[in-house]
Amino acid sequence: MKEKAAITAPAPDINSRIASRVRQLRTQLGMTLDGLAAKCEVSRSMLSLVERGESSPTAVVLEKIATGLGIALAGLFDDASAPASPLSRRADRTTWRDPQSGYLRRNISPANYPTPAQIVEVILPAGARVAYESGARDVNLHQQLWIQEGAIEVTIGNVTHRLTKDDCLAMQLDEPITFRNRTRKTARYIVVLASERPRTTRR
Repeated sequence: MKEKAAITAPAPDINSRIASRVRQLRTQLGMTLDGLAAKCEVSRSMLSLVERGESSPTAVVLEKIATGLGIALAGLFDDASAPASPLSRRADRTTWRDPQSGYLRRNISPANYPTPAQIVEVILPAGARVAYESGARDVNLHQQLWIQEGAIEVTIGNVTHRLTKDDCLAMQLDEPITFRNRTRKTARYIVVLASERPRTTRR
């Protein structure tokens, strides 16, 4: 009998992990809560709740915060206290569940390791829809989706792509993006994210 890969249930401290990560990144950038609120269009009160681990923010809210901090959404789920290591083991990974859509995601790449690429696993339940509203970013981010099970629709701006098992879609994260599972079966896919290195100017 073929064994299907599955994401385990979310750990209870995931909100605390997100809180620490947001606070750490904001501090490193020298930004105040008001400054970050203005940049990411999330209220100061919501940001304060997130940083104290007293809120279960949706994927849409977290994506706005990540954009304001100049990183990919995946960067908010790393354990800020974990030592930087080139190795990621299954036991190190924590699953997060979006309270709005019910979709599950977990970072596969090693936490805090300096690399331009990140790998994420996502499970999108039947009928689920997630719409990210952010457009242009301070950092150029590229993303590829590789469908492992099921089928999803991905709308980038005004263009919709219908993806089924083993399809792979490349995109740049500079427009609003919507992910939708119109089927009655769960979809699972791998996301590969990469930040574009700044070009050096020769004089």
